[in-house]
Amino acid sequence: MLPSHNVRIFVATRPVDFRKGHDGLAALTQSVLKEDPFTGAVFVFRAKRADRLKILFWDGSGLVMAYKRLEENTFTWPAVRDGVMTLNRAQFEALFAGLDWRKVKALETSRPAAAE
Repeated sequence: MLPSHNVRIFVATRPVDFRKGHDGLAALTQSVLKEDPFTGAVFVFRAKRADRLKILFWDGSGLVMAYKRLEENTFTWPAVRDGVMTLNRAQFEALFAGLDWRKVKALETSRPAAAE
């Protein structure tokens, strides 16, 4: 469902009003996070209840919003403060699965100089 492998992923660290839809979250992205919601980056928002998240991203033809609620657990969220933090793809996938994203490290590989 998500855009390409190299997509930037931003997490809003302060809970938001989960009654907000596409336009409300896009406005928050611009005014509070100081980011452009139409770049293709993924924006993750948390509710006051730690078991819910919303994802917002522009896919080139419209804003896509997804909502997830964990049934028996809560998401591991960063400390509540003003601002935004970034996650790499592996950390985001762990967060979305309900795992502790802080324990996930993406493999760092350098680009090959030439094909073998």
